[in-house]
Amino acid sequence: MRVLIAGAGIAGLTTALTLHAAGIGAALIEGSRELRPLGVGINVLPHAVRELTDLGLGDDLARIGVAISENVYCDQSGTTLFTKKRGLPGGYDRPQYAVHRGQLQMLLLSAVRERLGPHAVRTGARLTGFTQDADTVRARVGGTDIAADVLIGADGLHSAVRAQLHPGQGPLAWSGVQMWRGVTEAGPFLGGSSMVIARGEGSEPSELVAYPIGPNLINWVAQVQVAEPGPLPGDANWNLPGRPEDILRHIGHWDLGLLDVPSLITNSSMILEYPMVDRDPLPSWGTGRVTLLGDAAHPMYPLGANGASQAIVDARVLADELAAAGLPHGLAAYEKARREATAAVIAVNREMRRGADARTPAELARITEDYRRATGADRRPRRP
Repeated sequence: MRVLIAGAGIAGLTTALTLHAAGIGAALIEGSRELRPLGVGINVLPHAVRELTDLGLGDDLARIGVAISENVYCDQSGTTLFTKKRGLPGGYDRPQYAVHRGQLQMLLLSAVRERLGPHAVRTGARLTGFTQDADTVRARVGGTDIAADVLIGADGLHSAVRAQLHPGQGPLAWSGVQMWRGVTEAGPFLGGSSMVIARGEGSEPSELVAYPIGPNLINWVAQVQVAEPGPLPGDANWNLPGRPEDILRHIGHWDLGLLDVPSLITNSSMILEYPMVDRDPLPSWGTGRVTLLGDAAHPMYPLGANGASQAIVDARVLADELAAAGLPHGLAAYEKARREATAAVIAVNREMRRGADARTPAELARITEDYRRATGADRRPRRP
């Protein structure tokens, strides 16, 4: 069996490695001409760390990441409201790592080229469509066709594979929240292994999340409710360069004590601005020899560190089901398992956003425990 994966991000690269480990041939096509370590920080949750460890990448992940030991919830004056242990201290069987997205992508890319061959990833190869029949799927790339047994759309939020499978989707669903992300060189806080979630008060609900992704490197995310939820406006832009003053007018007066908020924002090496969006779950992902994976399949609010982690689990289930059942039953079993699981995460992320004004320790404890259960962070994906 030969699987072609559209997209060489974290989702696509992990899928290639997991398929290869299951004895299934894989190759990737990527629209970008060059893969570089871009982006900001993300968290890899214990259930995803488990899968990467099974791929032999556990030591490398520990080398490039910071093991997060706790989430500390506080108000805008720095008063601690609730603390939740994470990773091994929280009773999970694997750590939770905070990493630079670009470093993780480069780690996975290196492993793919080492294990699948130097030409396993074809860059500058943007998929523009596909056709399929009973025997083959053909991906259209730059005026030529690439034949495979299976096509996986792991090409992200603006997936070309998804657009052909599900035309007329309409605009993304906007939460009304504007987000800014950045990375700042700064010394450690709270011992260097804590994630801080600070919540503000006022007519525009706001939140600041900060955590280390290196010995002297802090990733931060600012979120402000600037509009009512609804369809994303057609003129909305993505990953625009953000301006410190746009953030500081919302949270610049916060006095957390453990973090200097104005300094954190103004000294950032880069700021990205974009809306918090998702889509309603699909009734089906693919058809025939084609399916979706990661953000292409189940775009969700970037809350709870579940975006990349759910894609990594997708890859495991896909490889297991294809190895066990082949075509077409393997793809059907993969979709059945993961559509239900990821739809639950989309729903609980929306609920978590609606509960962003929770203030008491009891409310925060309930929300975080409900989230832990709903997202399956303690469960290993079913092996066929």
